[in-house]
Amino acid sequence: MLGASQLIAIALWWRYGWRMGLPTLLLSHLVFLWGTLWPQSRLFSPVLTRLPVDDKRLWLTIDDGPSGDTRAILDLLDTHDAKATFFVVGDRAARQPELIREIVRRGHTLGNHSAMHPSAWFWALGPRRMREEIARCQTILRDITGVPPRWFRAVVGMANPFVAASLKKHGLARVAWNARGFDAVAADPVSVVARIERGLRPGAIVLLHEGAGHGRNVDMIALLLQRLDALGYRSVLPE
Repeated sequence: MLGASQLIAIALWWRYGWRMGLPTLLLSHLVFLWGTLWPQSRLFSPVLTRLPVDDKRLWLTIDDGPSGDTRAILDLLDTHDAKATFFVVGDRAARQPELIREIVRRGHTLGNHSAMHPSAWFWALGPRRMREEIARCQTILRDITGVPPRWFRAVVGMANPFVAASLKKHGLARVAWNARGFDAVAADPVSVVARIERGLRPGAIVLLHEGAGHGRNVDMIALLLQRLDALGYRSVLPE
């Protein structure tokens, strides 16, 4: 697709000069940049952005574990009779397999969130490294639980053209979100939950994190679960 767009730009440049060719070339690059950086973009592969329901059900997704927060989060989910999918990092899972097994034992599901979580440059990975990141996390989680994950979330949500082939090979579906509070960086639970609440609607996919440096993720999830109960939302799994 990218190659074809560049050939079209070159042809226009050849025929009509730089005034036509240059803008076409720049526009084609902007389209591919948008497709990579926008988490909800379907340019390179299908992506799930909401559950197809009309009532107050939503999907809680928790990225970046396992961590020192995992057990406390599991306890909170139990208290509120809520279910979640934990998008975990393969290497972190390999170091704490007991937490991965505990997540599954308590009735939650796992998602593939890459092997090493290269947040600064996942979007720019080439095909070989992209295959390794996805395949190794998939193998680690399958070896721990006996069941390979069916969900994948790109690191920072950015999926380049090389993601699709690996997802197809491993039977993975890419998941984005439509409600977030920037809880990986923001430290105030009240403001984080307020931002999430603005995005809530039937079928919402809520993006959460664990183990952030500010140390407030458990407090944020506790407050969010209280608000979901008050608003009449139920957290369910797509399965």
